[in-house]
Amino acid sequence: MERAKLAKQIRTASFLTGHFRLRSGETSRFYLDKYRFESDPTLLSAVAAELQKLLPQSFDKLAGLELGGIPLVTTLSLRTGRKCLYVRKTPKTYGTCNLVEGSFSQGEVVVVIEDVITTAGQACNSVNQMRQLGLVVPYVVCVLDRQHGGKENLGQIGCSLSSVFTMDELQAF
Repeated sequence: MERAKLAKQIRTASFLTGHFRLRSGETSRFYLDKYRFESDPTLLSAVAAELQKLLPQSFDKLAGLELGGIPLVTTLSLRTGRKCLYVRKTPKTYGTCNLVEGSFSQGEVVVVIEDVITTAGQACNSVNQMRQLGLVVPYVVCVLDRQHGGKENLGQIGCSLSSVFTMDELQAF
């Protein structure tokens, strides 16, 4: 799907106006309800095709962050044939008590897949937690960079950020 058409469809399906509190604690007059495009198989497939173009040439696994990154990483895994990991916000309190679900080995290079990045607070936390488990995490790829410091915050911990759209781009189409 053409990028301009995809941007318009995402915006039509997901862009809400009003008064919203973001995960970062900031308030906003608009909100991108990513579950509205992630739950639409046509849009999810088109978004995954764009995300795939942003993946680095060399890496071992994809890692989706709870919750919005999970459908994205699963779809990317199916498209690329690469195994994926599911990263919880906190370790589960039963069974294996894992923070990262799926098999991995120390030293594997992981690309984090996220839906929307604002300040990248949760992404930074998750990257640091995965690194403590022995994974190498130099890349974060997202659908939308809201341009509120997330790219800079990820850069401070040694991660690059690539996005399908910035907020400026999404609003321009």
